[in-house]
Parts: sequence; C-alpha cells; structure tokens
Amino acid sequence: MLEYRRLTAAEIARLEARGNTAEDWSRVEVSPRFTPDFIEYTRFSGRIRLGAFDGEVELEGGLRLHAGIRRAVLHNCTVGDDVLIENVQNHIANYRIGTGTVIRNINLLAVQGRSRFGNGTEVAVLNETGGREVMICNRLSAHLAYLMALHRHRSGFADGMRRMVERYAGEQESDCGTIGCHARILNCNLLRNICVGDYAVLEGAARLENGTLNSGAADPAYVGCNVIMQDFIVCSGARITDGAALVRCFVGQACRLGHLFSAHDSLFFSNCRFENGEACAIFAGPYTVSMHKSSLLIAGMFSFLNAGSGSNQSNHMYKLGPIHQGIVERGSKTTSDSYVLWPARIGAFSLIMGRHVHHPDTSDLPFSYLIEREGETYLSPGVNLRSVGTVRDARKWPERDARKDPDRLDCINFNLLSPYSIGKMLKGVETLERLQRVSGEASAVYSFQSTRITRPSLLRGIMLYRTAIVKFLGNSLIKRLEGPAFASEEEFRARLQPTSEAGKGEWIDLSGLIVPKVEAEALAAAVEAGRITRLEQLNERFARWHADYYDMEWTWALDALERYFEVDRRTLRPADAERIVRAWQEAVISLDRMLYEDARKEFSMSARIGFGVDGGDDRSRQLDFESVRGCFESNPFVTEVQRHIDDKRALGDELLHRLALLHRI
Repeated sequence: MLEYRRLTAAEIARLEARGNTAEDWSRVEVSPRFTPDFIEYTRFSGRIRLGAFDGEVELEGGLRLHAGIRRAVLHNCTVGDDVLIENVQNHIANYRIGTGTVIRNINLLAVQGRSRFGNGTEVAVLNETGGREVMICNRLSAHLAYLMALHRHRSGFADGMRRMVERYAGEQESDCGTIGCHARILNCNLLRNICVGDYAVLEGAARLENGTLNSGAADPAYVGCNVIMQDFIVCSGARITDGAALVRCFVGQACRLGHLFSAHDSLFFSNCRFENGEACAIFAGPYTVSMHKSSLLIAGMFSFLNAGSGSNQSNHMYKLGPIHQGIVERGSKTTSDSYVLWPARIGAFSLIMGRHVHHPDTSDLPFSYLIEREGETYLSPGVNLRSVGTVRDARKWPERDARKDPDRLDCINFNLLSPYSIGKMLKGVETLERLQRVSGEASAVYSFQSTRITRPSLLRGIMLYRTAIVKFLGNSLIKRLEGPAFASEEEFRARLQPTSEAGKGEWIDLSGLIVPKVEAEALAAAVEAGRITRLEQLNERFARWHADYYDMEWTWALDALERYFEVDRRTLRPADAERIVRAWQEAVISLDRMLYEDARKEFSMSARIGFGVDGGDDRSRQLDFESVRGCFESNPFVTEVQRHIDDKRALGDELLHRLALLHRI
C-alpha cells in the first residue's frame, strides 16, 4: 500500500506560486516521489492525495502532454501516478482516479451522497407495469436475468435472487467513485455518481448518472458524443455512441448502440446491435439486432433476432394498460413492416411477415414462416430448415462474437440443432399428425393456435421435421462412434453409454445457454434452500453446464434415438447402427440439396433486375451481375454445400466400413 506524506513548506510555496490554492494544505498528502512542478491553477478542498507526475500521456493524433493537474477544482480526491487532469469547468468531487488516466475539458465529475453506481437498479422488463423486474448489476448474465424475470412463479427462488443482487449491490455502495487506470474522459458534460473501469473511453458524453462502465485492457468500453444514460450498467467491449439515450438499462459485452437509438427499462446482452430505433421494456438476448429508424421493439423477449425495418409490436389493447408481453424464440427474423399484437409466442428460427393480431403460439413448431393473408396468420411449419439464410446465420454468429474480455458473462450455445430445437420438432411432428387425424387427411386448411396451416404446408412440415430429427440423431451417433475400429460388439455398445446422468427430459433456452429443464429447476431449488447465496455461484453453474453440453446432449440424444428408431441400447447391433447411418446420410444430403436449390434463387434472372443498367441486353446484365455477385457455381456458400455433401457421405461411409468389420469378428 502506497505511503503518503504531507507537503513541505517549500512545496506549498511552489504550488501557490503556480496559482494553486487549498482550503487546508495540511489535508493534502502526496506520494514520496511527488513534485509540484506540473500542477497549475488548481483548487483543492477536503482530503486530497496526489501521486507523482513524472511521465507523459499521448493523445489522439500523436500529441503528447506531460502528466499533471491544470485549471481544475478537486474535492476529496485521490489521484494516481501520471494522471492528466485539465480544464475542468466545474469540479471533480469524491473520486479515486487510477494511474495514467486522462480527464480533459469536462464540466462536472462528482459523487453526491452514497451510491451503488447502478447496481441494484430495478428494470421493469417485459411488463412495463412491473412484476418481472430484473435487478441489474456488474455480474449480470443473460441466463441469470432470464431466471430472475421468468421464474417469478417460485416466490422463494425470486426472493433468493433478489437477496443475492441486493447483497452484491450493497458491496458496491460507497460515497466515493472510481475512475480506473488509463481511462480517457474527454469533452464530457455532466458525470454524476458513475464508476469507470480501466481503459474505458468517454468522449463527448452529454450526461451520465448513476451507473458503472465496466472495462479492461483486453476489451475497453466506449461512450461517445451526446450519449445520455441514467441508471445503467455497461459491460466491457460495449460501444454506445452518437446520441443514444438509455434509462434503466443493462448493456452487455460487445454490444453496439448508437445513431440516436433510445431505450428504457431494457436489457441488452452480448453482441446485440441497435441503431436508430426504439426499445421499451425488452429482454434482448445475445445477438439481437435492430438497425432501422422505424423499428420499435417493445415488451418482448428475443435472442439471435434480426428485426426488419418498421418492425413493431403492441403490448396493450387499450384496456388495463401495457400489461402484455411476447416471446420470440431464438434465431427468428421479422420482415419490413411486420407487426405482432402481444401476447404471442413465436417458435425458434421463424420468419414473421405481415401483421399478426390473433395471438399465435407457435413455440412447438420451430423453423416456420408466419405470413399474413387477408388478416389471417398462415403458418408454414419447418420451411426455414431449407433456407440458406437460416444456415448462414448459424454460421456467422460465432464468427461475429466481438467479445475480447476473457471473463465472458454469457455462455452462448450457437447450435442450430440441439435437444432444445429437436425436442420441439418431435412435438411438432406429433402436433401436425394429430391435426391431420382429427381434422381429416383431406382437409384443405387446418387451424392451430390462432393460425392456419394448408394441407401442403402440413405435409411438408412433417417431412422437414423428420429429416432434421434424423440428421441430428445421426450426427450425435456418428460423433459418439468416432475413433478406431471396434474390437467387438461389446466395445461397440460400450462406446454408446452416456458419460453424464444429466440431460434427460425437456431442454430449455436460458437466453443463449441451452440446458436440461431439470437442471434449471434444481438450481432454483438450491437457491430456495439457501445452498446458493452468491451471484458467482450461479455464474459458475452456468459455465459448468456450458462446458458439459455435449455430454448432456448425448444422454438426451440416446434416449431420443431409442424411441425414434425403436432400438434398445442394451441390445443395439451394428446392423441397427448401419440403418441409422444410412438414414442420416439421406437426410443430410436431402437438406443440403434443398439449401443448394434455395441458393440458386439468388442467381435467377429476377435477381438480376437492376444490373446492367445502361447495357440494354441480357448479356451485359449477366456480366454486370457476375462482376458484382459472382457466378452460382463459384459462390463460396454453394461450394461449401457441395463440399459438405461429399464430406458427410464420406463420414458415413467410413463408419459403415468400421461397422461392417464387426460382422467378420
């Protein structure tokens, strides 16, 4: 711990000669290496501690200035080594300022009274009138917020979660704020009751009140010009710019919010991106994106969402106020000018087109299109499984993970097919086949949860779901049987045995983290019983689930495989596995060929409209199109699909060969 000393009479004289004053010089302490040469026209009051100002700081454009304090008023502050503070129009009060930090051309930086710096702020997410409040804090993850918001039916659990956040928030409470090491605070106006992490940059912010800007050398946070934030937590790697206005919001790691975007009572988790539009009481799970001025997301839960221009929802029907909520499960998209009247629930990886006012629930029919026709919602189950866009999204999400902080708050599972989505498809097949039986196989249109399904759509949905189910179960089996040749049938069956007891039953999506429902319920019970009392224990449990995903997935997949293919793991023979692998090969190649044909549409003649604008003939249009978009056969996605077909056929053939060797033993 640094030892401070009092100023000498000579040092006081030199300070005063440079235009500095103090309410009481005896309350100003300095580090052993302190010299007064770089402090000018500054007033000190209260308890002051100053480091040494030996070095220089480099500013934008290569300008180098010597560390020191010039033209400022400091009250109850500790200033670290090699800090540069200058041109403070009002004052800095009640702050600890870390080594190498720069504070220039600001109005006010002060802590008034005791503050928790945004920790413990209640955010009325999903329901504007309250009832699902999430208490935000520095260690909030998407999964913790999901449980806090949606598991309100377990009052003991909800109370336990509240106590944990309250305890954490209480540990952050202080009458003195912190500005971390090597931070930059430049040209800002009003900064009150905020904490700023290491290497963070605040540049031209208009007003920040009651919040924390978490940051570090690995992934600095940035707040830009004209930003207004009140009652907030911002995580490492986040960038909030260009006049964004946030009230009672949590901004997760590597989020991007800007271009006059505004929000209140909303949560934004890892890698979200919002510009231009508005958000009100939303739970934006990882990778939620809205980029358009005309878009309003309100009272909804989303993740991996791409909102088209003019996307809108309503959370009240002019009766008891804004009390309704909606859930759009992971991976969905809304087209331009889409609208949903809450309450509604949309299944994972679905496309929403048009206006939907009859409160559909399609959660058991994922990968669907919801299309408005003459005021009715028509549902095409499973059709998104053959969409190039769906596969492209699933591949781009991991590549676009912008988090650099090694301490990642959100555990994100990117898998398109998982026990969560396949479990819904299994229910979907049952639902569609039951509709067919009850309404009659000759029916032209079937009614389901305020939607309509045409007969061709129903039959195609069953086919697509069954194909995807076989693909997933075959993937799991082949992955499990990877490795050297089998010495015997006993060894073959031994490889199939699960390595984890966890994984059975229904799986859920905890806003990015896919887990067995029974595990989440056990966690809630542990909180209720007082066995889990700190937030870090919860985040450690999430991380463990994430690390154990594939072991738990196989436990579930083996149960599903037994039921779907009518086999028994105890007596499973190589011939049974061969049957499953051949079905898997057919399913994989079938889906890939659908993707191939879907990609071909992007190169049709209709897609070339607008090309060759001055050429006048089809040849010039084709040449212009190919110079910009390339040709179909050489398109990277197309060639990847072709390669995927060959690779999967070879992978299946290799396993079939090893299984065939068992017949000779």
